[in-house]
Amino acid sequence: MNASVTHLDLIHRRQFFQRAGFGVGSMTLVSLLRGSAFAAPANPLASRHPMFAPRAKRVIFLHMIGAPSQLDMFDFKPELVKRDGEDCPESLLKGRRFAFIGGKMQLAGTRFKFTKHGRSGQELSETLPHLAKVADDIAIVKTLHTEEINHAPAQMFLHTGFGRGGRPSFGSWVTYGLGTENQDLPAYTVLLSGPLGGAGTSLWANGFLPSVYQGIQFRSSGDPVLFLSNPKGQSQDDRRRIFDAVKSLNERQLADVGDPEIATRISQYEMAFKMQTSVPELMDISREPKSVLDLYGAKPGAASFANNCLLARRLIERGVRVVELYDADWDHHSGLATRLPAKCRDVDQGMAGLITDLKSRGLLDDTLVIWGAEFGRTPLRQGIDGEGKSTNPGRDHHKDAYTMWLAGGGVKGGVTYGRTDDFGFGPAEHPVHVHDLNATVLHLLGLDHERLTFKYQGREFRLTDVHGEVLRGLLA
Repeated sequence: MNASVTHLDLIHRRQFFQRAGFGVGSMTLVSLLRGSAFAAPANPLASRHPMFAPRAKRVIFLHMIGAPSQLDMFDFKPELVKRDGEDCPESLLKGRRFAFIGGKMQLAGTRFKFTKHGRSGQELSETLPHLAKVADDIAIVKTLHTEEINHAPAQMFLHTGFGRGGRPSFGSWVTYGLGTENQDLPAYTVLLSGPLGGAGTSLWANGFLPSVYQGIQFRSSGDPVLFLSNPKGQSQDDRRRIFDAVKSLNERQLADVGDPEIATRISQYEMAFKMQTSVPELMDISREPKSVLDLYGAKPGAASFANNCLLARRLIERGVRVVELYDADWDHHSGLATRLPAKCRDVDQGMAGLITDLKSRGLLDDTLVIWGAEFGRTPLRQGIDGEGKSTNPGRDHHKDAYTMWLAGGGVKGGVTYGRTDDFGFGPAEHPVHVHDLNATVLHLLGLDHERLTFKYQGREFRLTDVHGEVLRGLLA
């Protein structure tokens, strides 16, 4: 060994491989990001320019977990009503797949009255009296179809473009593409009314994107965000000193190994500290005027979809990019006649109030509101005994044609897009695949779904996989 080399010049074998390994990994990550059709900025949550002029700056996604019956809410079929209870013609069943229904197949018309509303004449059932008042502001898409027939895979497909876990959610893709307009709240937030079920928290996971892009769940009781409050006996100044010490250690580790997840950890600690002040104020809807609470049907201190709709407005006002509301218990295989109206009462006033409130504040023009689910329900009756008599009927899963609606953010109000056949089995005009819907939503946000990509395991991935067409007929 050269005598001029001191012990200070030497590093242990373990240190060499640690530094070399992470150094190569960091260079590889930077290379992958720069090689993608879309590259994230140095600050992963910095607000960034869209690819072209956007119509929407933010999204509120209302997901009804379990799949509402489009045939009893939006897609009126007189022929199906006329032939209610008849055996379904074999020609309509050929090549179709159902989740649970089998044996004797009977057609099932709606029991609910439909009426045309607004200047546009949008046709809605009596289950949605409040939404009917804003019929001219919504675009109803009746020909959505998906690849999956069961809840969890279909929920994953809608949110990630793939029927299994591991891919980034819609909200993660949007925040990856656009960053955030606020520094005191997460870019992507989630609110629940009722149990989640189905695909669970995978619906707002970041997948293979950096974890800074995952959704953050807010809660209706206790700490709005887990572990946000200071431990008993610890002051805000104590907390600040701890954060600063941890930040210093993380920064040293980041300089040493270059792991981008450490940078995420640093920013999330800082965000958590800021949220200790911003979140309690945000969640206190008692500060809203009584007229606003009445508009939504919201009650301070309660856990409800109506409250979450009001919170969604408060979140986007503060610069949150994506807000998702999940409402449970729409899986009506039986008891449709009573369970569906009850669920509609849970959400009808809140979502109509949201549209009205956004519009009155000048926020609807650049806020895109989406309502829907993972699939729809069959034009067939489920719940038939051995003699062909209905017991307490409902409807099975239906992936070939169902309804979603959109409002604001560059969407034409008062239009119906697509038409299903006379029985509601499949699209008869303008079919819309889930990939088409996601391509359109990204387009409204100023993002090209073909260029918003992330390189992972040697391949460029995107939300719409290798499919998707923008629905120009929906654009205002």
